[in-house]
Amino acid sequence: MTAVVTRKALHDLNEIRGGIVCIMATKGASGEDKGCFFLFGSGLPGLGHNISIERAEFPAGNKQKNDHLKYIPSEPKKIVTFASVYIGEISMSATIKCIGVLTSGGDAPGMNAAIRAITRAAIYNGIAVKSIYRGYKGLITNEIESFKTQNVSNIIQRGGTILKTARCEEFRTPEGRKRAYDTLCKEEIDALVVIGGDGSLTGARLLAQEYNYPIVGLPGTIDNDLYGTDVTIGYDTALNTVMECVDKIRDTASSHERLFFIEVMGRDAGFLALNGAIASGAEAAIIPEISMEKDQLAEMIENGFRKSKNSSIVLVAESEITGGAIGVAERVKKEYPQFEVRVSILGHLQRGGSPSAQDRILATRMGVAAIDALLDDQRNVMIGIQNEEIVHVPFAKAIKNDKPINRDLLNTLRIVSM
Repeated sequence: MTAVVTRKALHDLNEIRGGIVCIMATKGASGEDKGCFFLFGSGLPGLGHNISIERAEFPAGNKQKNDHLKYIPSEPKKIVTFASVYIGEISMSATIKCIGVLTSGGDAPGMNAAIRAITRAAIYNGIAVKSIYRGYKGLITNEIESFKTQNVSNIIQRGGTILKTARCEEFRTPEGRKRAYDTLCKEEIDALVVIGGDGSLTGARLLAQEYNYPIVGLPGTIDNDLYGTDVTIGYDTALNTVMECVDKIRDTASSHERLFFIEVMGRDAGFLALNGAIASGAEAAIIPEISMEKDQLAEMIENGFRKSKNSSIVLVAESEITGGAIGVAERVKKEYPQFEVRVSILGHLQRGGSPSAQDRILATRMGVAAIDALLDDQRNVMIGIQNEEIVHVPFAKAIKNDKPINRDLLNTLRIVSM
């Protein structure tokens, strides 16, 4: 027999946890199976801790029947009595018939390559794909479409995300996540793949914890600020964009003998600013990781900044800690009026454009790895890459831990900018 069990039924039964898989089947008026569900627990062979399963097949030769079994939940409100219970073994991978995929937060080059890889890897493994438009907002409002291989044709070279993305304040609330979960149940989506940055993965973690739901995340952000992965999807393309823009600005900076402060994205992470400065030959980078330790601007000026050059370029990470390029420039005008200062904010230029070869390859590897992770009973992890090897990073580590800056790169920049 095949028993179909809804996650909502499990949740409504106080998230029952047992040591065996149990299926209850009652007969309907026309003889069909109905009212099926099972108990689950960490003691099952091949299952992770607190795994819940939606669909299961129990071969006739591998089941036992126990009549009138009574089971009391860990914090019971009542005793649950079953007329017939079938006992068997199951792995989570056999239950995934359909996955959902969404992109959330800021877009990043390579997201489409990831969507393509996830879709085709799932279909290759016999799993249906439902794509969710506009991130968590679309999950709440049920903006969902079934995807086939042709839906992801000719998108690997495109920037942005074909699934769109949106901020969703409602999803930050328990009520909003409940609506999102109800949509997943209604659409019979067994697992979710989320592509985004730390905010997106924070939302994924909350949804997974509250409803014991399997989610795998992909690090899609140009900031490269997620712990546990050497690089994130979109970072390489954005870094090349920064380099190309600074090269052009340098032409006009040298013509007018000016000091340019160029603001790049990164929020509270200085990876784009630091590596962009090295790649473009800039004189310095002002980043939040070091601003908390010392006055980078004062150090730069006092060390004889610009003595041997007719123009200078400094990259500044956008951050309240650094003050951004405008804040730094205003301070220079007041404290060092001998410098002619200009500011350029690259802004959303950094998010656009066709993804680089590296980002396409990275996104494709991670997309396939996300499906492999779900088939291997992995859940609530981010797919990362370390030393060119795919790794699984728990959401808690990826989100809560700060990714350290490479201090050797700071010294490298000082040496080559003299």
